[in-house]
Amino acid sequence: MGNENLPLRFPHQPILETQEDQPPEREQPPPAAAAADDDHPPETARCDWDFSLSAVVSSAASTSSDAIGVVEFDQSNSFLATGGIARKIRIYTAGKLLAPSDRNGGRTAAFLDHAAACDYYMCTPARLSSLKWKPGSGSRVIGSGDYDGAVMEYDLEKRVPVFERDEHGGRRVWSMDYSHSDPNLGASGSDDGTMQMWDTRSDSGNNAASVRPNRLASSPVCCVEFNPFGGPLIAVGCADRKIYGYDVRRTLDPVFVLDGHRKAVTYTRFLDLRTIVSSSVDGCLMMWGTDDRRVMRTYSGHLNGRRFVGLSVWRSGGLLSCGSENNRVFVYDKRWGDPIWVRGFEPPAEAAQPPRCEGGFVSSVCWRQSGDEERCTLVAGGSDGVLQVFNGEKRPCS
Repeated sequence: MGNENLPLRFPHQPILETQEDQPPEREQPPPAAAAADDDHPPETARCDWDFSLSAVVSSAASTSSDAIGVVEFDQSNSFLATGGIARKIRIYTAGKLLAPSDRNGGRTAAFLDHAAACDYYMCTPARLSSLKWKPGSGSRVIGSGDYDGAVMEYDLEKRVPVFERDEHGGRRVWSMDYSHSDPNLGASGSDDGTMQMWDTRSDSGNNAASVRPNRLASSPVCCVEFNPFGGPLIAVGCADRKIYGYDVRRTLDPVFVLDGHRKAVTYTRFLDLRTIVSSSVDGCLMMWGTDDRRVMRTYSGHLNGRRFVGLSVWRSGGLLSCGSENNRVFVYDKRWGDPIWVRGFEPPAEAAQPPRCEGGFVSSVCWRQSGDEERCTLVAGGSDGVLQVFNGEKRPCS
């Protein structure tokens, strides 16, 4: 047994334990979905979008003590929530962060302070690793997972906690989510090597299910996500490099296991009913078909060998995004393995911000799930506590 420097959510985060030591550098190229033959060379990635900076939100003294670990839009796309090392849940009205068009049809970025841009915030008892808006709550309830091993719910109208569970024995909760078909059913994944499913109407200790994906070793569970398209499926990503899919009605054995990453799986996201995108500290994203359990495409270009850098998919537009340890935001089109757009996280000179801390990285990303396939919005959070909001408009077909 050994310790591996994977994955860290915040700059000074303790190291996870895993069953294998692996070097942080990439030793081999990532596995590809299929090799191109001489007659059909791979198509070059192209960007069909014009992205522009809409807003930069920071504090007068943004530091690593305000690192943003999670960014989440609500189901109505009207509100944005952030959480992280500062032990605060901040709520923003999305419209305030979208730059209006000027007289010439262009957009001018806004430079805002968290105190002015934020509608309100709530203090939390511990550092936050995960936030999820509860489906069907009318954007009134948000859930969180924290470093003290607790899962909590907050009533945002009353601004008070209304639910708390500690099913992981005080071990860090890396991820939590709600079922979209039954919002009272939730799940959390933790350092303790388990995925716990619970009902918000039941008292702590009365679990709906307790699952240990890796039965041979206590491999941390880094991410959990219910299928947002409905149905009984939940995807679980682990430090043992695998993604496990479970039917929540019968969790004794997984219905599939996706094995292809070479290091810990940090995020899983459903792109559609039968397609999952995963992220790993092996430095790549992978798109999987859950029916045949094979890699459909591998995406590489960003730098990710130690930390949680976020993963988000814009389902209607077919775009993927993640952060990077070189302090950049990356956007991929699901059709190509190379990035189509990369943006350094340093703000323009007119932002007039204090000097950044050394070693910064983009630590969270989130697409606004708009049904408009011609326009998109991407929000990214940094390890220095700065939010940047980007607008995208699809280029006319030539």
